[in-house]
Amino acid sequence: QVQLVESGGGSVQAGGSLRLTCEASGRTSGRYYWGWFRQAPGKEREAVANIYIATGSTYYADSVKGRFTISQDNNKNTLYLQMNSLQPQDTAMYYCAAGSSSLFRRPLNVDDYNSWGQGTQLTVSS
Repeated sequence: QVQLVESGGGSVQAGGSLRLTCEASGRTSGRYYWGWFRQAPGKEREAVANIYIATGSTYYADSVKGRFTISQDNNKNTLYLQMNSLQPQDTAMYYCAAGSSSLFRRPLNVDDYNSWGQGTQLTVSS
């Protein structure tokens, strides 16, 4: 099992920037991909961005494309989400997640992931 711990959330004004960090520990070698989800009150958890660990191939939801950047460090145990031009609709709890399924599609569903962090809150005020 992989343990994931997020950090970096907080409150920011619209137009601002913030970087989220996710640290992985434990059995990290079995992951194929990891990424970020977010969940706003009353809404379903949605995929924000993900990255294949071996290749570095990335995915972004349309709502964040061009504003958010997902990256991982060289040892592939730290995941980042750089968030620029933040908008009030980005307000949500952000979760780091990792998965090890062999998929023939991008891992966009909650069920594609078997390890989750506890979440970090982002609040963007207008």
